[in-house]
Amino acid sequence: MREKILEKSNELFLNLGFKSVTMDEISGALGVSKKTLYKYFNNKTSLIDAVTEHMFNIICKSIDTICDQRLKPIDELFHIKRIVMEHLKDEKSSPLYQLQKYYPVIYSSLKQKQFLVMQETIQNNLKRGVQTGVYRPSIDIDFISRIYFSGMISIKDQQIFPLKKYAMNTLTSYYLEYHLRGISTEKGIQELENQLKLK
Repeated sequence: MREKILEKSNELFLNLGFKSVTMDEISGALGVSKKTLYKYFNNKTSLIDAVTEHMFNIICKSIDTICDQRLKPIDELFHIKRIVMEHLKDEKSSPLYQLQKYYPVIYSSLKQKQFLVMQETIQNNLKRGVQTGVYRPSIDIDFISRIYFSGMISIKDQQIFPLKKYAMNTLTSYYLEYHLRGISTEKGIQELENQLKLK
């Protein structure tokens, strides 16, 4: 039952936002009493904490699966982007923005975990890219991995990038292209162009 609650809550939070969805709506969508929800979660905050942890773990496993395939570095980043977008359903409600605004402690913890995972993933990607000649050998891998994470967080800022103007999928595509054009060699640019044609 706990798994069902997490999955349905996640779906509702992604579509409607963390602030908007009530425990009544979650219990109604599941066809169970609120008492059942409270048997597994003390309150809405503990449910949100569990849902974000659940989704984080699912996305991490998906990213690990992609990385295990040892794809070309540029192809790998596009595959990761696609799988994250699939899990987050294009973030119609900008859940991270709402999480930051209304549940800052949970947001801060999640951001730290995301940073540690992304730091390792992106640094490995950058190292392989330099070795295979698609990224410039002069890049500072630690700096680029940090600026990449920082940019990914920044594009979710609703005040700078309102969802009415930019769909999240479009934003991540723009940002990924921006990132890769800045660090790629001519060989890398060609691989990037090939990926962009697949859109």
